[in-house]
Amino acid sequence: MESPPVNDVCSVCHDDFNLPCQANCSHWFCGHCILRVWHHASALQPCKCPICRRVITLLIPSETAQHQRHDPEASRVLTQIENYNRVFGGGSRSFVQRLRDVPFFLRRLMRELMDPHRSLPLVFKARMIFAIVLSTIYVLSPVDIVPEAVFGFIGLLDDFLILLIVFLHVAAIYRSVLLYRHGGS
Repeated sequence: MESPPVNDVCSVCHDDFNLPCQANCSHWFCGHCILRVWHHASALQPCKCPICRRVITLLIPSETAQHQRHDPEASRVLTQIENYNRVFGGGSRSFVQRLRDVPFFLRRLMRELMDPHRSLPLVFKARMIFAIVLSTIYVLSPVDIVPEAVFGFIGLLDDFLILLIVFLHVAAIYRSVLLYRHGGS
């Protein structure tokens, strides 16, 4: 599982991380601090990242934060993060937001697939592998919707479109796994 950078501090309180959480924009915050940012604005809408101003639709507590659940204050903060994810983690609001989230989810997914101590449910792994294998076969096969031999560079657009759709699909599948783990329904 990921953890915040070693010599980094929370950008809200400018102190060492307390219950570190990673937002879907890849920035790290103290759990309490990012909840304060959310409550400072409208609690009916997801908050925006204080660094990049992207809408935060998913907060993922680090593994060290999960181990502090026995502490009553930490448990309260983690419960509020789960509630935040339940309310706002249903999915990205726009296509652009989904595109911006793809690198975050694919990076986390690759780390999780390489970690022998973590495992994804078999159904999710099968769906991801199936989508990747089918897209690879399509991209490498000479049969295309828009053939490269006839249209040249423009013929590659359908290959890029297929890859984009697969990356979006895999990111959406992994997002649902993270949402289920961290408070979603």
